[in-house]
Amino acid sequence: MEQVEVSNLDLRYQGYRMRNRHAEKTLLMSILEHGIRDPLEGVDTKDGRILLNGFKRYRCARKLEIGMVPYFSLSGDEVLGIVELLRIANSKSLTILEQAKWIDDLREVHGMSNAEIARVLEKSKAWVSVRVGMMGQITPYVMEKILAGEFPAYCYLYTLRQFMRLNSTRKEDVEEFVRLVSGKGLSTREIETIAHSYFKGSEELREQIKDGNISWALNRMKENGAVTSQCSQIEQALLRDLEIALKYMCRVISKNRDDRYRSNAFHAQANLLTGGLLRNVELFSVAARELHDRSGQAKGDLPPI
Repeated sequence: MEQVEVSNLDLRYQGYRMRNRHAEKTLLMSILEHGIRDPLEGVDTKDGRILLNGFKRYRCARKLEIGMVPYFSLSGDEVLGIVELLRIANSKSLTILEQAKWIDDLREVHGMSNAEIARVLEKSKAWVSVRVGMMGQITPYVMEKILAGEFPAYCYLYTLRQFMRLNSTRKEDVEEFVRLVSGKGLSTREIETIAHSYFKGSEELREQIKDGNISWALNRMKENGAVTSQCSQIEQALLRDLEIALKYMCRVISKNRDDRYRSNAFHAQANLLTGGLLRNVELFSVAARELHDRSGQAKGDLPPI
């Protein structure tokens, strides 16, 4: 570790790391009181020092007009430095999207194959393929918004990607949705609610969201919730069961193709459970169709979703 001038650090990879304004504000106060405790990390090349890790500390140092910062070189080679950063990702808490961004760089810029990346990182080919596939799904605009902290990574990973898998939603439609809701100060829960309305709701709701009437759409969803609360206790119980059934059906469909399920113990249990499901799937289908037809014929005051 050594002390280096903060102004001499190359920031070409700053856009590869996730921003978190709250965490950065907390870090700023800590540095103001205790200084920079952990060194920034990068690679020393013939063209200069390229920063790979510690961008929050860098920005805090600039704000506090700190000229010299502790620095540790991961390697004298750019590729080896990126590989080393990915190898210690568990302790450094790189998100899966950040990992995907670095792996895409190793493939597209430095010409490494999936097999080579898996070997040097001591990971499985499937681990690399998942992240490569993620980069194939996400548009540069959506990645930029997530890394800039303007759209929650959680909402993309666990809400929008599910629509892409199950409903054949195009990545261009996902990009349009991210464009509509980014920077609106919405909570993760509100974004998830709006996403369900946008991709699965009525055309009226979709058009209102496109026109920027997000508050109106959220209020409409709250009205739907209020109508549900008017149901009897036994009716609400069945509605909850239906929500749970739909949720877990979608989860099984999306997880089924993962090739990480390999152990004999898993296959033995999975075979028993799927056998039970298959024995009941026809009865479940009949019951669902009967309830769907019966509820469709009944009069109700539920607003269209």
